[in-house]
Amino acid sequence: MALRTAVRELAPTRRRRDWHAVRSLADGLTTPLHPDDYLRFVNPLWTSRELRGRVESVVRETEDAATLVIRPGWGWRFDHQAGQYVGIGVPVEGRYQWRSYSLTSTPRRRGRRITITIRAMPEGLLSEHLINGLEPGTVVRLAAPAGDFVLPDPPPERILFMVGGSGITPVMAMLKTLVRRAGEGRWPLPDIHLVYSSPTPDRMIFRERLQQVADEHESVTFIPVFTDTEGMFTLDRLDDAVPDWRERQTWACGPAPMLDAAVEHWREAGLEEALHLERFSLEIGDDVGDGGTVSFQNSGKTAEVEPGTTVLEAGESAGIGMPFGCRMGICHTCTLTLVNGSVTDVRNGDRYDQPNERIQTCVAVPNGDCTIAI
Repeated sequence: MALRTAVRELAPTRRRRDWHAVRSLADGLTTPLHPDDYLRFVNPLWTSRELRGRVESVVRETEDAATLVIRPGWGWRFDHQAGQYVGIGVPVEGRYQWRSYSLTSTPRRRGRRITITIRAMPEGLLSEHLINGLEPGTVVRLAAPAGDFVLPDPPPERILFMVGGSGITPVMAMLKTLVRRAGEGRWPLPDIHLVYSSPTPDRMIFRERLQQVADEHESVTFIPVFTDTEGMFTLDRLDDAVPDWRERQTWACGPAPMLDAAVEHWREAGLEEALHLERFSLEIGDDVGDGGTVSFQNSGKTAEVEPGTTVLEAGESAGIGMPFGCRMGICHTCTLTLVNGSVTDVRNGDRYDQPNERIQTCVAVPNGDCTIAI
């Protein structure tokens, strides 16, 4: 009751978004408990114990893609970099499902809205739910921004963006940031070529906005490729599309075959250091590891898994709130303790079998029975 009274009395402060004043007062009122134990019942975003956000709108981009506009809560204290991704956890059928998506908003002061743009995948339970089933007002959990697919500061004078499908999402944040900061006088707008492959114009996310940027800025060249009618953009066409590509720093994001071809092409040209990649996911074969029973020590839950199933996936199938950020072994958010048993790292084949050894659950597959501390 005292806390509710204090919050009402601080209504003018609330309108000024001076939430720290509320927290300071609440700290004295709630001892020995933490203020968040009470404040989250007043407003679910008033907690710093976990990152949360409220979905303000879902904006349709194409038939199968949408942008989520999210207002982060108290715990969001990050000035992300353009090109980074964020983890989002959403309750689906009583369980929190987690995935990571690129931020499509430009970096701004703390407390501003953020956006992520998602394409629904046929096999993607969460992506389908996010764009077709998520109601504005839903409170979601967030993970801190991460990833090194970012531009240097200042950016290079000449840039090539090469993307396919929803690989445009981190690049869109980069492009918007370059244009905005050039308008602020922070740096000149670089000479930018954007080669973007999509099956059809209707499926090309941000197509109209990208064309508008190119029309408004002489230094931006937009090269859309519609693969249903023009065929795949193979790299033997790059010399014609971007004759000076060898002199540009390149950021590429898209399907694995496209990126694999880019790695080989840039390697043959002796330009590996000029190529920066963002891969959507880590491909794991079903012949990695032996599978087995994965036990989760603190909850007492278990999961029977087949070869090629990661510890992260095993935990999620058992209803465990598994931590993770990228699902690709990049950010280490998913690291937990292997109490006993053995796992294999799918990236390099390294085996982990020492008691109380730390493992990354998103890239570790069991070699028989094992126990995880969570």
